[in-house]
Amino acid sequence: MTMSWRMAWRLARRGLDWRFRGLRLLVACLVLGAAALSAIGTLTGAIDHELTTRGRTMLGGDVEFTVAARPASAREQAAIARFGRVSAGVRMQAMARKPGSDAAVPIELKAVDAHWPLYGTFTLAAPDRGAGAPQGAVVWIAPGVADRLGVGPGDHLLIGAADLVIGGVIGDEPDRLGEGFALGPTVIIGTAALTQTGLISTGAMARWKYRVQTGAAPQAAIDAFKAAFPSSGFEFRTRDRASPGLDRFVSRLGQFLLLVALAALAIAGIGIGNGVAGFLEARRGTIATLKILGATSGDITRIFALQIAAASVLAIAIGLALGLVATPLIGLALRGVLPVATGLVFDARALGTAAAQGLLIALTFAAPPLLRARAFPAMALLRARVSPLTLPWRRALLPVGGGLAGIVALAVIPAPQPVLALGFLGGAAALFALLGALGWGLTRLAARLPRPRGTIARMALANLHRPGAQTPALVVALGFALAAFVVLAGVETSLDGNIARRVPARAPDYFVLDIPRDAEAQFRTIVGGIAPGATVRTVPAMRGAILAYGPAARMTRVADLKAIPDDAWALRGDRGLTYADALPQGNVLTGGLWWPRGYTGPPLVSVDEGLAKTLGLHLGDRLTISLLGVERSATIASFRRIDWDSFGFNYVLVFSPNAIADAPHSLAGTIELPGASKTAPVRRAILSGLVRALPSSSVIEVGPVLGQARAILTEVGTAVLAAGSVAVLAGLAVLAGAIAAQRASRQYDTVILRVLGASSRQLLTLVLAEYGLLCAILGAVALALGSATAWGVVVWLFGFAWLPDWTRILGVLALGLTLVMALALGGSLSILRTRPAKVLREL
Repeated sequence: MTMSWRMAWRLARRGLDWRFRGLRLLVACLVLGAAALSAIGTLTGAIDHELTTRGRTMLGGDVEFTVAARPASAREQAAIARFGRVSAGVRMQAMARKPGSDAAVPIELKAVDAHWPLYGTFTLAAPDRGAGAPQGAVVWIAPGVADRLGVGPGDHLLIGAADLVIGGVIGDEPDRLGEGFALGPTVIIGTAALTQTGLISTGAMARWKYRVQTGAAPQAAIDAFKAAFPSSGFEFRTRDRASPGLDRFVSRLGQFLLLVALAALAIAGIGIGNGVAGFLEARRGTIATLKILGATSGDITRIFALQIAAASVLAIAIGLALGLVATPLIGLALRGVLPVATGLVFDARALGTAAAQGLLIALTFAAPPLLRARAFPAMALLRARVSPLTLPWRRALLPVGGGLAGIVALAVIPAPQPVLALGFLGGAAALFALLGALGWGLTRLAARLPRPRGTIARMALANLHRPGAQTPALVVALGFALAAFVVLAGVETSLDGNIARRVPARAPDYFVLDIPRDAEAQFRTIVGGIAPGATVRTVPAMRGAILAYGPAARMTRVADLKAIPDDAWALRGDRGLTYADALPQGNVLTGGLWWPRGYTGPPLVSVDEGLAKTLGLHLGDRLTISLLGVERSATIASFRRIDWDSFGFNYVLVFSPNAIADAPHSLAGTIELPGASKTAPVRRAILSGLVRALPSSSVIEVGPVLGQARAILTEVGTAVLAAGSVAVLAGLAVLAGAIAAQRASRQYDTVILRVLGASSRQLLTLVLAEYGLLCAILGAVALALGSATAWGVVVWLFGFAWLPDWTRILGVLALGLTLVMALALGGSLSILRTRPAKVLREL
């Protein structure tokens, strides 16, 4: 007679206690896995929701038209106005001064018209109220300006030639995130006040932005404008991609978080399998007794499946709760770089998917041990200690295969990058197979090796291949967990290396923009008088957009490209342009020839070799740019390798002087102070001297900019480390569980050896020898597999250089191996305290 589910639950409940003895590893792994899945799913969902719902607010419109170094022509403005309500403005670098003081601060000057903001609400923190565009000579200032200059509402502020009045301190700037990285605190003025500053001239390093509130499709407006003005050099953004750089960062971070979640899922599966196997092994006698008393195989399955399901549901509920709590904490850590709403975010879809995945993986990996308990008769179960049971793989194929298919479907179908998710799961399956094959091969090799002379060495080798040895399972669990440690260490140290490399410690102290060409000598004199020995460099500076490239007969127009490759960033919008008679400092010619000084032939251009490779350019190809709304073409004469780490003037395109020197433009300069001049008084004197003598120029202090960049990159690295630590915690649980799962069989062996006269010292030495051999092999395997995976994440996913710190990686791996040895010894010590007579009576 088949037992009812009600009776099965009564028996299952009696076998459970509130501490979940025997199922703690399952609970720990499921809590970590469900927490990772729910937190990551909720976080990515919240970011996507914010980007979708706040796109208009972040951009400041439905579509944005941007052009550098010039305002839109009357025809262009009329065409833009036909799409809807327009808010026009200007963005540029400038200097703000406090009247009657030498204090000055570099700022991001944001000029807006009366229609700003089209979406969202602008508020002031002091006084606390809503506001719009400032009128007349009134300005809104960021808290950074107020702090550095010691000014506040009602005080005066000098910008260029204008004497302005501070009307308030900026509180919430709705389109701040869409503006991108700023080189200084923001000051917002009206368009009338911008005219008073005298900062605007033809060729000035400024960007004119025209934002449109429209009911039409944004892309249709862009396409119509491109068709009417194909050579205008405008850059376009829509509400769907309010911040392309942020979109790319979010996409890559989302991909990494997806990999972390899937890794935690895979590692949790290993731990669950080990935990259930150990749980059922400890109840082997109970199962045999129930069968002797008449329980059927189905009854056994019901009882223990209910126990496992109860523990799983509780663990998943705890994990979901932890994930909900962790999401706002992660969002808080990344508030400076990601659009995440504060407070708890409840995403029913993400939580439901995480719960379903957790339950599926628990039942899938619990299936083989349950099938083993169901399939074998009572006497076979009682003899399992001396005659290990082996379940034919065909019996587990249907339940395990079906469960894995469900897990893959839940992970891949809702994923933003299903191909990436499927590829990772395929890689994880291949890694499982590889480690399983390694464990099987290690077992076979140990059986065929000559027997060592030493007793301990001979027994350690025999433990790897004796009947019932769990070597393959141990290799899979330990190998996967150790590889996860190496992956995280490799990714984290490479990100640190990229931060150190991309944000150099040595850089010019100042960048100076919009230096009038006829004031270069005055600029050098001012700097030299204040800081003798300072290194000053100046270069011509313009802004323009690449319109077309390639062979003269079949050039590729950028406007016709459906998608721009990530490495072809120079094609996105306007770029810095310059001209030079000689090869720029820090550049190396890698192809072609440089033009001679005073060259007067056809216009030539030298291109960065990285961009040339991405676009497939060759010497002799043509390049067309838009400069101040006018098309200019040049022939590619050479390729250069640029030292991007120098943080100096690095231009992707350098033209021969006769190609663009006739266009209105100014100079840009760098100032590098000698060591003795790097003092606060000298810095203040340089700022005030330059601002007074050259009010239209903008001075950018490099130190604060580098500090801001380091802070952002450090936040990202911290977030990556925090996310990856979930997989590490799961790996730790698996390490502990894999060794604990061997406790029952090792207890039997230890008791027999003690009865035969083995000392505690000999038994501990045996454990050290066995696990030492495993650790030596698995350490090398984990280093190779983990390093390869970390390289793929860093290079292919994040697009960074592979710059690992091998000392730290090896240190993390050594720590993991030490932990394995410590857990093995700790488990053995508890077994040694067990009385042999008690264990023998339970056999």
